[in-house]
Amino acid sequence: MYIAAMASVALDPAYRRITVEEFLAMNLGDAKAELEDGLIYMMTGGTSQHAMIAGNIYFALRSRLNGTGCRPFNSDLGVRTAEQNVRFPDVSVYCRDPDEVIDPRAQLIGDPTVVFEVLSPSTAHHDQNTKLAEYRSIPGLQAVVFVDPTDDRVRLVARTGPENWADDWLKPGEDLHLSALGLTIPHAEIFARD
Repeated sequence: MYIAAMASVALDPAYRRITVEEFLAMNLGDAKAELEDGLIYMMTGGTSQHAMIAGNIYFALRSRLNGTGCRPFNSDLGVRTAEQNVRFPDVSVYCRDPDEVIDPRAQLIGDPTVVFEVLSPSTAHHDQNTKLAEYRSIPGLQAVVFVDPTDDRVRLVARTGPENWADDWLKPGEDLHLSALGLTIPHAEIFARD
């Protein structure tokens, strides 16, 4: 349904594609949207389970990355994945010189090192196909992590060379090792429900 709707909108001449700059300048209020091929796609709110897992990941990264020059951000910070695409991963990690000042008003801050997407049944296919292809095109990105709350599973797609990627679902209960960040997040922390 999502792909069919996108195709019909993309072919309709009444819809003008916009630039990333125009998209970022819009005031959408409390609504969330992504830009894909110059078209705006509204995002529905997530579930409490989705929010909890994204929060668990952010918290685990924040405490482990303190003082390393790498910093996690939640889904309020966008990632430019193509000329006319902006995505808002659930968690993204940026590694920079610790003394570099990041403009507090910036909506995009360059290439992330790692991105996390918590899957939902309605968007899992799109996230693991369309978005994954976009993420893999980002030169500085080292890993994409998909978290499936339905089965408590994690898929790690990690760069192994300039054009090569390893793509594996972790074994049930296996901890997530992120070599790009030099850390491991225990499976139990990702899926903690208390």
